[in-house]
Amino acid sequence: MSDGPTPTAAIDGDPTLALSARYGVPSIDLARFDIEPDVIRVIPPDAARRYQVVPIHRAGSTLTIALSDPRNVAALDDLAFLTGCRVAPVVASAPAVDAALARYYRAPPAPPAPPAPPASPASPASPASHPSQRESGPGGDTAIAGTPEEPPAVRLVQELIESAVDRGASDIHVEPYDGEFRVRFRIDGVLHPVMTPDIGLRDAITSRLKVMARLDITEKRLPQDGRIRLRHGGANGEAPRTIDLRVSSLPTLFGETIVLRILDRARLQRDMAQLGFDAASLRRFETSIRKPWGMVLATGPTGSGKTSTLYSAISQLNTPDVNIVTAEDPVEFNLNGVNQVLVRDGIGLSFAAALRAFLRQDPNVILVGEIRDLETATIAVKAALTGHLVLSTLHTNDAPGAINRLLEMGVEPFLVAASVHLICAQRLVRRICGDCAGPAPVSRSALVELGFGADRAATVEPRAGRGCDACGGTGYQGRIGLFEVMELNHALRELILEGASARALRAAAVTDGMVTLRESGLRQIAAGATTVEEVRRETLT
Repeated sequence: MSDGPTPTAAIDGDPTLALSARYGVPSIDLARFDIEPDVIRVIPPDAARRYQVVPIHRAGSTLTIALSDPRNVAALDDLAFLTGCRVAPVVASAPAVDAALARYYRAPPAPPAPPAPPASPASPASPASHPSQRESGPGGDTAIAGTPEEPPAVRLVQELIESAVDRGASDIHVEPYDGEFRVRFRIDGVLHPVMTPDIGLRDAITSRLKVMARLDITEKRLPQDGRIRLRHGGANGEAPRTIDLRVSSLPTLFGETIVLRILDRARLQRDMAQLGFDAASLRRFETSIRKPWGMVLATGPTGSGKTSTLYSAISQLNTPDVNIVTAEDPVEFNLNGVNQVLVRDGIGLSFAAALRAFLRQDPNVILVGEIRDLETATIAVKAALTGHLVLSTLHTNDAPGAINRLLEMGVEPFLVAASVHLICAQRLVRRICGDCAGPAPVSRSALVELGFGADRAATVEPRAGRGCDACGGTGYQGRIGLFEVMELNHALRELILEGASARALRAAAVTDGMVTLRESGLRQIAAGATTVEEVRRETLT
């Protein structure tokens, strides 16, 4: 066949004509085509039957395929990736596609696959090995598990994501170097090398991830951000659950580095008592978030669990009689009953712009993902003083430092003193594996140097994990929070108005009963929850 297909009239009553007109895709009478064997071989039999397509013509890098439903965008993306061609669809009747499959691929046609939603944000789906792992409907979730017929890069990507989720990883790093291709998982805050795929798979794996995340696979010079939503589980009686992955690509010297942040809703801890708060600090925190107005701040470096703490607070406040609005960058998890706004600075939807809009939405509780500048801080403070509870984050090392940060931004001391109710600084440390934990003697002098008093050091019995299959030989499994909760009382407000230093604020807060980050760590050591090394690494005296 030398010429490409041309549209033909459809038989009256045939839906192909309506689909052709609606989506601007040519319609053909597939029975009139005699397709060359070289064209048929471009798409393997399993892929042709899976997607219910028939290749009919190839001209250079353009492959024309016939299918009965042109809305199946996921199939077109997968076939473009599989064949390396630009795919041009034409529409044919479903019986004609079935007949062509039986004729050219010498096997009974498979039942038609359900069409994918045309505007679904989900990744191209692969057939699942378990009935509950097939592609879902409205949500566009895609199963993780693949089949042996998938191309190697597709299977490898699926296995990597599934392994990362099962091992409780928070991030997957896919990194190309000179002559090497490396994959690492971040588990409990620490990166672990897990695989070095063949360098020949680099481009295929990168393209597969970008296709799944709906990124431009032809753009390799600029960073890109995308999102994947997957269905995981469903085997051995396990209930399937939704996993979101936030995808970031970054051009480097030897290719594109891709990092996938795993957002597993099942791991979102909403019970604040399980986060690591001691009883007194938790009582202060819960009292502050129950107040009808004012500001509660969570501080700490990136990855210290601030979002989890604020989400836990919102979960407690989320009742039908409360209007909660959030401005986040990005939105980590979708919370039912909460009006969440994705901040987009590029179109003018900044934190400050979102805050202004919130004040016209009759909110009770406002969550601001981060206070970054004076404009956002000023609006947040005014909102807190006009009958709204405001929750937000700051990047400071400790709780008293948040006061100085607001003052440095330009917020007036009297506004800070009047609006802020409580500041919670936090860190995450690895939890000792319960399956292999045992005594780990530490000298009394080392314990005293760490912060234990002499009498207390004599009674503490530090523990550590020896390493086992359950923890992958690390001795740790999961993480626990260290918290420094500073509730502003009259004395602290007076010090703020006087312009006192962070050291003076800290001393007054400790006198009032504040547990410092280091002291919180010492208590976790004494309880056998974490190790001396973890506390020393994450806290200062």
